[in-house]
Amino acid sequence: MEFEAATWALFALSAVLVGVGLAGIMLPVIPGAPLLLAGLALAAWAEDFAYVGYGTLTVLGLLVLLTYAVDFAAGAFGARRFGATRRGMVGAALGALIGLFFGIPGVLLGPFVGAVLGELSGRRGLDEAGRAGMGASLGLVLGAAAKLTLAFSMLGIFAAVRILGAV
Repeated sequence: MEFEAATWALFALSAVLVGVGLAGIMLPVIPGAPLLLAGLALAAWAEDFAYVGYGTLTVLGLLVLLTYAVDFAAGAFGARRFGATRRGMVGAALGALIGLFFGIPGVLLGPFVGAVLGELSGRRGLDEAGRAGMGASLGLVLGAAAKLTLAFSMLGIFAAVRILGAV
């Protein structure tokens, strides 16, 4: 199949978006999953959706939404596994949300600080609050691993459909 220069330019832009999207999966200041989806959709569009269609892009879009759900739930889950109360879990989730506005330090520290403050507001001791905060931080790391897995799943689905013509 021969491509025109404009098609090659679209593929190049698609590759850039996919690369930045993958970096953004790990860097909280970049909306990684949406950029990854945009790059894959652009690649599909460059070929007039001849291989990858709207159904596949819808599935990939659902995986993008799942990355956000994982992001917000991970800190609260980790806090809970380390003995946090409901206040600590809510604090971890709010800390993750508020931390987004403070760049990388906020994203890394937000769940920890939120879980600790949530536990302290419930009159728990500093030791218990610290364990809940550590759990929230561990949840953040596990959440990042899950998001990376989802991102590579998106790439795998796209490649399988494009190369093998599946679904």
